[in-house]
Amino acid sequence: MKIKNVTVFGSGVLGAQIAFQTAYHGYRVTLFDIKEELLEQAKLKFEQFKQYYQQDLNAAPADLDAAVTRISFTTDLAGSVKDADLTIEAIPESIQIKKDFYKKLSPLAPAKTIFCTNSSTLLPSQFAAETGRPERFLALHFANYLWKNNVAEIMGHDGTDHEIFDQVVQFAKTIGMLTIPIYKEQPGYVMNSLLVPWLIAGLDLYRNGVADAASIDKTWMKTVGADLGPMAMADLVGMTTAYNVTKSYAELTGEEVWEKRRDFLKENFIDKNKLGISTGEGFYTYPNPAYQNADFLK
Repeated sequence: MKIKNVTVFGSGVLGAQIAFQTAYHGYRVTLFDIKEELLEQAKLKFEQFKQYYQQDLNAAPADLDAAVTRISFTTDLAGSVKDADLTIEAIPESIQIKKDFYKKLSPLAPAKTIFCTNSSTLLPSQFAAETGRPERFLALHFANYLWKNNVAEIMGHDGTDHEIFDQVVQFAKTIGMLTIPIYKEQPGYVMNSLLVPWLIAGLDLYRNGVADAASIDKTWMKTVGADLGPMAMADLVGMTTAYNVTKSYAELTGEEVWEKRRDFLKENFIDKNKLGISTGEGFYTYPNPAYQNADFLK
């Protein structure tokens, strides 16, 4: 089966990026969300993406305009998948929300449709049964700023058809991704198996009063020559995502330390609307955070 029509569920941070990147590479894309206002927000994001693609990729304005014309918008779940060859789900990182969603989706999609989840922490096997087509279901996980950080992790579960797995790997390549096939289910995949411990190490240093955010980042940036430290990265990723990760790990492991991390983020950031760059404050204040100052490492 040749993939032509792609449906993306969820128009949030990554959903909007996935839709735009896929359309930019020539696919017809349907973007689904539960409210019209969310789709209107996505249209505004696409205008921002045009600027980013010109700056970072030297993309031609005509090609970017053409990408937008290949995207349709809908709040009708059945209509969104009636012709779908491939779907990519980027809805909230909650096992129950995803299970409920796939139960609704399963009877609506054609038999040909491949289901992919963009989940960053959950395993495909945790909700494969709810898809109604476990052999055609797997994870396709993208990094934030995916036009630039163009990595896609592809991870099946024991019931995923090998041909479907290979087909999704090839699809990811056609939309400009560096593909990372993962051959065994792994919480956090490759990317977050490396990233999360680093972010959590920074969080624990801060949470336990060992050092302030700037000192933690300065240490990392100076010693390894990095542009960002873990605290700045947490602001970039967003505290909501960081909180959801700690919440998922607390549920998966039952370990008290993950519960303490979850509760710390909730009390000090989520409840205070300090969600990172998106709200203008996290570990740093925005715009013009301290780590961007020329003398930050002096």
